[in-house]
Amino acid sequence: MRIAIDAHAVGTKLAGNETYIANLIEALAEVDRENRYTLYVTKRQAIERFEGRWPNFSLRRTLPHTPIIRIPLSFVLELKRRPVDLLHVQFTAPPFAPCPIVVTVHDLAFEHLPETFHRRSWMQLRLTVRWTVRRAARIIVPSEYTRRDLIETYGIESERIAVTPLAAAPHFAPIEDERRLWRVRKRYGIAGDYVLAVGSIQPRKNLRRLFDAYLRLQRKGRQAMLPQLVIVGKRAWLYEETMRAAERLGEAVIFTGYVPEEDLPALYAGARCFVYPSYFEGFGLPPLEAMQCGTPVIVGNRTSLPEVVGDAALTVDPFDETELAEALQRLIEDERLRAELSRRGIERARRFSWQKTARLTLDAYKRALEGR
Repeated sequence: MRIAIDAHAVGTKLAGNETYIANLIEALAEVDRENRYTLYVTKRQAIERFEGRWPNFSLRRTLPHTPIIRIPLSFVLELKRRPVDLLHVQFTAPPFAPCPIVVTVHDLAFEHLPETFHRRSWMQLRLTVRWTVRRAARIIVPSEYTRRDLIETYGIESERIAVTPLAAAPHFAPIEDERRLWRVRKRYGIAGDYVLAVGSIQPRKNLRRLFDAYLRLQRKGRQAMLPQLVIVGKRAWLYEETMRAAERLGEAVIFTGYVPEEDLPALYAGARCFVYPSYFEGFGLPPLEAMQCGTPVIVGNRTSLPEVVGDAALTVDPFDETELAEALQRLIEDERLRAELSRRGIERARRFSWQKTARLTLDAYKRALEGR
C-alpha cells in the first residue's frame, strides 16, 4: 500500500492531536517495513523529527498551515501529483480526494458542548466532520465511548468504525533519580510537594471546579498541608474565565504553560497525585501517562475516562467540587492509598501500547481498501 498521513499537527503544540499522530507514525515505522508512507507536514519541527529515519517513509511539505487552504487545495494537488492508495486524516478530509479516506475522530465534543468552542471552530467542525465521516471508507476512534457516540449521533454503521486505543509513550515511567526530579521542579518554579494537572487550558478541562475544590480544602483549615497545584498546558481557547478563577488561589497555583515532552515524565513522577477533572474526553491520555509513571490518579467519571483507567484510579463526579475535594484530600493524606493506586496504575498502563495501536490502524487501512 501507498499511504499518505496528514501529519500537520506535529510541531504545533496541539496537545492530543499532535501526540496521537506523532506516536502513531513512530509505531507504524516500527511494525510495518513493507508499505510505503508519505507524511504531509507543515512545520520545521516535523521535518527535523521524521526526515530520513525510515526507508519506507518520505515527507512532503504542504503549505500553508491554515486548514481552509491546506485541506481542499494543497492536499488535493499533492495527491494528484503523487497518487497514493489511501489518505489518513484527523477529523477533516479534502472534499475531492482521489483516493479512499481513513479519518480519526477523537471525540464529538463540538456536537454536545458547542458553548465550549469558538463559534467559528464549532461551525467548521460540525460541517466538515459530518461530511468526512459519511464519505470515509473507515473511521478510527480511540475508545468504545466515541464509537457509540458516532453511531448514536451520526447514525454511522458500527462495522465502519475501528477502535484503536491510545497509549503512553515508553519514556513515561517511574523516576527514582531525585536530582532529575529536583531539576525539573526548579525549572518550573515548584517549591515542594505538588498536585499535577495536565491538559490544554479550555472550558471542558474543568479547571475552575478543581480550583473550587482546592479552595474548599483551604477553608477547612488544611492550607498548611496542601501541596501546590501545578497546571501544565498552553492556553487553548476560551481560557479567560479559568485564569480569572485561578487568581483566588494566589501562589497556591502555578501555570507552567506548554512543557516539552522531555520534561513531562519527571513532572508526572514527582507529583503527590495527578488530577484530571475533565467532563468530556474521547480518550484522555494524560491520566494514562500519569499511571505509567506510577502517580496516583483522580479522573472525572464521564465519557471515556472510566474506560481508560478501570479500577486503577479514583473517579469522581466532575461537576461536584465537594466530591473532588474529598478525593484530593484522601490522596494527599493517605500514603497507603497512594501506593496501592500507583501499583494498579502501572499494571493498568501495561495493557496499552502504541504498537497495538499501530497494528489496529494497519488493519483499518487494509479493510478500507478492501471495502469492508
